[in-house]
Amino acid sequence: MNAEVLKAEIGRGPAAVEISGLTKVHNRGARATDVLDDLSLTIAEGEFVAIMGPSGSGKTTLLNLIGGLDQPTDGSIAVRGVPIGRMSRGQLSKWHATQVGFVFQFYNLIPVLTALRNVELPLSLLGVSRGERRRRAAAALDLVGLGDRADHYPTELSGGEQQRVAIARAVVGGPALLLCDEPTGDLDRDTAVEVMELIAMLQREHGKTIVLVTHDPAVARRADRIIHLNKGVIVEEEVPVHA
Repeated sequence: MNAEVLKAEIGRGPAAVEISGLTKVHNRGARATDVLDDLSLTIAEGEFVAIMGPSGSGKTTLLNLIGGLDQPTDGSIAVRGVPIGRMSRGQLSKWHATQVGFVFQFYNLIPVLTALRNVELPLSLLGVSRGERRRRAAAALDLVGLGDRADHYPTELSGGEQQRVAIARAVVGGPALLLCDEPTGDLDRDTAVEVMELIAMLQREHGKTIVLVTHDPAVARRADRIIHLNKGVIVEEEVPVHA
C-alpha cells in the first residue's frame, strides 16, 4: 500500500489525532525560531506512526504538543475529537492520566519506589483506591512480562526491564494513545527489538494508537507510516514494507 492509498484509508476511519495549521515558535530573547511551520496531520485510531528527522527538526516538539505538554503558537490539535489546546491546566492533568501514556528514552522511574509502586503512580492522580491501584498495576506489569519483578527497585532492573516498567506505567490508566520519545535510544540492539515487539503488541492486540519519535530506521520500519520532518515541516511520508 502506497502513502496516497494509506491516506485515503485513514480518511475513512475516526481520527485519533487531528492537527491543522500547527505552528510553534520559540522565543529566546529577541530571537524567534520557527520549530513547526503550518503543519497538518491526521493519525487514525489504532495507527502506528513513526516520526523521523534530523536533530532540531521539531520531532519532540510535535510529540509534546500532541500530548498537551506544550501549547501551540497557532493552529489546532484535537485528540479523539477533544481540542486539547482549549483545556485548563487542571483539565489537562486529568486528561493526561486517562487519555494518553508517555514513554521516554530514560524511563523516569522513581528510584525509591518498587516497580509496582512506580506503575501505580498515575492512578493516584485519579483517586483510585489502593487495592484497585495494586490490582491494575500488577496486571500492567504482567502485560509487559514483569509480573515477577513487581517488588524490585529500578536499580535492581536492567535497562530493558526499566523501560518495560515505564511502558506498564504508561498504559495502566487505559489510555488509547501512547506517545513514545526515543524509547529504544538507551538500549542495546537486542533489547531494543524486545521493547519494539512489546509496543507493536500494544497496537496489534490492544488497539493502542502509537506515535513514536526515533532516529533509528529499523525502529521506524515497525510502524504503519513514517513521517519525515525537516525544519518544522513534513517533507515526506512513507509506508514501510513489512516482512
